[in-house]
Amino acid sequence: MPNSKKESPASDRALKPKPISASRSEMAEVVLPAITNPLGKLLGGHVMHLVDIAAAMAASRHSNSYVVTASVDYIDFRNPINIGEFVILKSQVNRVFHTSIEVGVKVFSENALTGERKHTTTAYVTFVAIDAATKQPKAVAPLILKTAEEKRRWREAGVRRKTRLALRNKKRRAKDQLS
Repeated sequence: MPNSKKESPASDRALKPKPISASRSEMAEVVLPAITNPLGKLLGGHVMHLVDIAAAMAASRHSNSYVVTASVDYIDFRNPINIGEFVILKSQVNRVFHTSIEVGVKVFSENALTGERKHTTTAYVTFVAIDAATKQPKAVAPLILKTAEEKRRWREAGVRRKTRLALRNKKRRAKDQLS
């Protein structure tokens, strides 16, 4: 008699858990005139672009695969980043689901002359790991949580996912009612 539960391939079961530290990524660049607005502030769209890249680095490091952006749950611009400052992005995996990965990104500005740093932006980005051969979603290794902070971020990522999926279902039902 066939098993009613969908069995995971053997390769899915053999995925070795990885610590969050294995995914941590950091990148930086100097803010030049071509990427600023008339007030000399880094364009918000450019910050979003950098967030996507930094987050993708962490997701790819964790999954050892290509990743595609599935959603941006949250992005908050707290402080502007000025021309001539460094923009520094730090990212890490917060939680892994079956094929998806939530990454948190913090963005900082650093004054090149004084060394003063300001937290400017926070974002949460979800990716889907893609198998290089089949171009289909692939299973991702589980996380090893070591610190209270990592456990808190893991729990909060679960809440964000639940909210995101509920909103997606609500939108689908509303669309179906209009059809």
